[in-house]
Amino acid sequence: MSVPQHLRYTWDHEWLVVDKGNATVGITAFAADALGDVVHLRLPEIGTHVEAGESCGEIRSPTAVSDLYAPASGEVLEVNTALADDPGAVNASPYTVGWLFKLRVENIAGALSADAYAAYCAHTQGDRR
Repeated sequence: MSVPQHLRYTWDHEWLVVDKGNATVGITAFAADALGDVVHLRLPEIGTHVEAGESCGEIRSPTAVSDLYAPASGEVLEVNTALADDPGAVNASPYTVGWLFKLRVENIAGALSADAYAAYCAHTQGDRR
C-alpha cells in the first residue's frame, strides 16, 4: 500500500497536504481500493465551510456509498472538476490527479503521520468504526 510520507492522514482515510495555509485533500489508496471503482463524487461546494471530522460529500462505487469527511476545518476554495468526467482518477492516482478539493485551513485536528497511518491500516485493516 502506498502511503506518501509528505502527507497527513485521518482515521477515515482522507489525506491532506498544507502549503501556505491552504490544503489539498483526497482519499487514500487504501480507501480507493476498499471502495472499488469510483463512479461518482459529490464534493463540497466552493465557498462552503467544512468542519474537521464532519461529512462534506459522498463517494460512490457500484456497491457502496461512502461519506467523505473533511480532514480540516476551513473554507472550500476549489474542487477537482475533472473528476466529474473521470471519477476513476481517484482509483488510478489518489495522491495526484485524483485529489478532491482544496481549502483554506482554519484548524487541523488529529492528523496522523504517514507512519502512524500505515500502522493503523496494517493493524486494524482500516476499520475503526
